[in-house]
Amino acid sequence: MNEVLLVISNFPDRASAEAAADALVNANLVACVNILAGCTSVYRWEGKVEHANEVPLLIKTTRAAYAQMESTLRKLHPYELPEIIAVPVTAGLSAYLDWVAQETQPRNIK
Repeated sequence: MNEVLLVISNFPDRASAEAAADALVNANLVACVNILAGCTSVYRWEGKVEHANEVPLLIKTTRAAYAQMESTLRKLHPYELPEIIAVPVTAGLSAYLDWVAQETQPRNIK
């Protein structure tokens, strides 16, 4: 079985988050994207503490699909340096993990 990854990213608004989620799912690079309620992020950028309203994404993919998913996500992302963090899923419902692997397989489009 292909290793499942949980990828975390934040977008500046819901519209750009939804556009990225749609593109990733439609390209079979991810099985599912959860678009969460907005949050406030506090971080240091270029020496200054910033506060930003953001929309978190929880993205389910596989290690095999990760490189192409990351490349696509970077192209879709409006930030200069987007947060893209992948965490290996070490346990979970096997039927769900199988579904993630199945949904991220390349498709022959006719």
